[in-house]
Amino acid sequence: MKNLKQLLLLSFVLILSFALAACTDDSQVEPEEGSGDSADSGESGGESGNGSESGGEGGQGGDLVISEMSDIVSLDPHGNNDVPSSNVRSNIYETLTTLDENMEVQPGLATEWEEVDDTTWRFTLKEGVMFHDGTEFTAEAVAANLNRIMDPAMGSPRMFLYEMITDVEPVDDYTVEITTEYPFAPLLSHLAHDAGGMLSPEVIDTDYEQALEGQDVTLEEYYELREEGGEEHEEIANAIGEDMGTYSGENAIGTGPFQVQSRSPGENVVLERNDDYHEEPVALDTVEFKVVPETAARIAEIETGDSHIAGSVESNNMDRVEQHEQTYLDETELLSTSYVGFNTEVEPLDDERVRQAISHAVDREEIINGVYDGVGIPAEGPLAPGTFGYDENVEGLTYDLERAQELMAEAGYEDGFSIEIMTNDEAQRVNTAVYLQEALAEINIDVEVQQVEWGAYLEQTAQGEHEMFVLGWSTVTGDADYGMYPLFHSDMHGDPGNRSFISNDELDSLLEEGRMETDPEARQEIYTEAQELLTELAPQINIHHTSQLTGVRNDVQNFEVDALGIYQLDEVTLSE
Repeated sequence: MKNLKQLLLLSFVLILSFALAACTDDSQVEPEEGSGDSADSGESGGESGNGSESGGEGGQGGDLVISEMSDIVSLDPHGNNDVPSSNVRSNIYETLTTLDENMEVQPGLATEWEEVDDTTWRFTLKEGVMFHDGTEFTAEAVAANLNRIMDPAMGSPRMFLYEMITDVEPVDDYTVEITTEYPFAPLLSHLAHDAGGMLSPEVIDTDYEQALEGQDVTLEEYYELREEGGEEHEEIANAIGEDMGTYSGENAIGTGPFQVQSRSPGENVVLERNDDYHEEPVALDTVEFKVVPETAARIAEIETGDSHIAGSVESNNMDRVEQHEQTYLDETELLSTSYVGFNTEVEPLDDERVRQAISHAVDREEIINGVYDGVGIPAEGPLAPGTFGYDENVEGLTYDLERAQELMAEAGYEDGFSIEIMTNDEAQRVNTAVYLQEALAEINIDVEVQQVEWGAYLEQTAQGEHEMFVLGWSTVTGDADYGMYPLFHSDMHGDPGNRSFISNDELDSLLEEGRMETDPEARQEIYTEAQELLTELAPQINIHHTSQLTGVRNDVQNFEVDALGIYQLDEVTLSE
C-alpha cells in the first residue's frame, strides 16, 4: 500500500458520492464514549468577527464565536454522553469536584470532603451559590440531581457513573452525605464528570411534573415511590420515560459562568455571561457555538474572522492553519483512543480468532501516518498514557499478515467472507474504513463501507445494527474504570458504551473488582490483567491515542483545551 494517501483520497471521493447523510461529528463518544462517550441553538447574541466590539478595556468583553463540526445532542447534563454537548454544558453547569491539568481532584461546588467510612463520603458545599433562575444551591439540589440520574425513568446512558450510590442524604443546607453499595475508589473523579453537573431543582421538578401528566400520581408521591423502590415505581418510571428530559433539555439552568441566551437546533447555541456568578464573572459577553460541518469552511471562518475558534481541524489541514498570518494551531494530547469495533454477537465476528486475524491484518502505523498525518501515538490497549490503570508493558495485537492468515484458516474462513464497516462521515473515520477495505482484502475479506449520519450512527450501533464500526472513546475521569467498564462490561451493552456487545464473565469480574478495590497498587494489577485479557478477546482494534487539533485566531487570549477535549473559556479575552 505504497500509495495510501492517493488511494484514500480517491476512495473518499467515491464514497462521498453515495453518502447517506451529511453534518456529523468527529467527537469521541463517552459515549465518551464520545462518545461519548459516545455520543452528543439560537440566534447569535452578538456580532461575529474579530472581537472588535469588545465591551471593556484591555480586551475585556466581546463575543466569542466557535465553529464546530456538529450540533449538540442535549443541554441536559443527565442526557447524552457526547463531547460537543459536554463542551457547551461545561460552561453552564458545575460539579461537586473538578479535575486539574494533572487529572487530580480539586474542589468545585464542594469545598471539602471526608471519607466517613469505606462506603460513606461527607461533602461540605460552597455557600452563596445561586442557579441562573435564582434558586439557591444546597444539599437538597445535590440529592435531586443524583437521584434523578439514577432514576430508571431518566434512562440516562450515564447512570453507570453513579449506579453504586445507594443514598444521598442532606445533613444540613450545606452538608451532604453520599453512601455507596461498596467501596468505590474513583467516586470523586466520577463526580467531576459532566454528568455530575448540577441542574436547578426547580427545572428537575418541572421536568418530572410534565412527564407525570396523565399518570395518577403527584410529584411528591412519585418521589416517595422512587425512594421506596418496587414494582409500582418501576411501572410509572417505564410509562414516563419517553417524556423525561423534554423540559430540562430546553431549560438549561445551572450555576456556571455562562447561561443560555438562545438555541437554534442545527445552527447554533449562544451563551451569555452570568453576571451573578459566585466567582469572578468571565470577561466575555457571549460565546456562540456555531455548527459548520465542513472542515474547510470552519478554517475559512477563522481566516476571515467570522469565527475565532475552529474545532475538529483534521490533520491534513494543519499547515493551512499554521501558515495563515491571523491563526495558529492548538494541539492537545487527549486521554482518548480511536478504535475499530467488532459486533461480537454476529457471525463470523463471534469467533475471537476472526477478530484477532482482522486485528493482525491492520497496520496502525500506516493508519496514523496515512490518515492522521502522523498525529497521535499507536494504542496497545484502550487506555491512554496518563490514565490511571494504563500499563506501558501491555502488548496489543501487532501487524502480522502471516499470523492473520493462519487464524483465518483455523477459524474455517481461509476463503474469507463479506462484511460491512459502519462509520459516520467524518473524513478521517471514513479514510480509516477505506484503509481497512484494502487491508482486509489481503485475508480475503470483502469490506463494504457504510456511512451514516451521526445521530443515526450512534443509535444503530447502540442497537447492534452493525458488524464493524469506527469510533473513539475519551476517558474523561482519568481513571481506568471509565475507560474500560462502559466499553467492555456486559451490563453496558449499547448506548452506555459497549457497542462491541462483548460478554465475558472473567472480564466482568475484573472490571467489578477494579471499581471496588481501594488500594491503588492492587487496582493497577487488576486493570493490567483486564487489558491483557482484552488483547486475547479482541473486541476492538485500538488504533491510536489522539491529539485534538483546534484552529484559533491570534486575537484570542488565554484559550486552552484540556486533556478531555473540553474548551476552557473562563479566562478567555479578545484583543482589539
